[in-house]
Amino acid sequence: MRAHLLRTNAIVMALLLGGALANAQQPSPPADGQQQSQQEKAQQTPSGQTGKEEPSSHAPTAKPQDSNVFVNGALAVPGAPADTATVPAKFSQKNAADDELITTAYTFKLLTDEQRRAIYAALKDRPAGPAFNADIGNELPPAVELHAVPDELVARVPQTKDYEYAVANDRVLLVSPPTRIVVGVFPSPKE
Repeated sequence: MRAHLLRTNAIVMALLLGGALANAQQPSPPADGQQQSQQEKAQQTPSGQTGKEEPSSHAPTAKPQDSNVFVNGALAVPGAPADTATVPAKFSQKNAADDELITTAYTFKLLTDEQRRAIYAALKDRPAGPAFNADIGNELPPAVELHAVPDELVARVPQTKDYEYAVANDRVLLVSPPTRIVVGVFPSPKE
């Protein structure tokens, strides 16, 4: 009996709410003459006319060459840096060369000339292995003996920590020990 009453009450409530929603969706009755004339007068004022035209329709047009913020991928505004890492490689030789680097070589990409000279000077006279030639990204053969970077060089150039080196053909090669891959090449400063 109780369940029957609850079901009946739920049905009655649904019908009442449905009717209320239907009434709410009915269009409002037409405005009386006075209200309609007030609406028309309001639309004749400058503030009532806003929104009828696009804001840019009266804006002065700029010359296309004056409005370019980027030129060949570089920011072309006063005071912007000339050659940044955001310029596409097809417009920047520096960025094209950086794109060729292996990921681990990025550690040494931003070294200053002074740091590069310090690495070469500190390691050039250390023991050299058999004659071989290698570049960044090459894996050194097991016959090439690797040496730990001295602590005094690590103190001066912290990026060299945890790397090993080999000397070959008047160049210092920094190597990632687990992979034996060359990640930095430091030639004689006269080159």
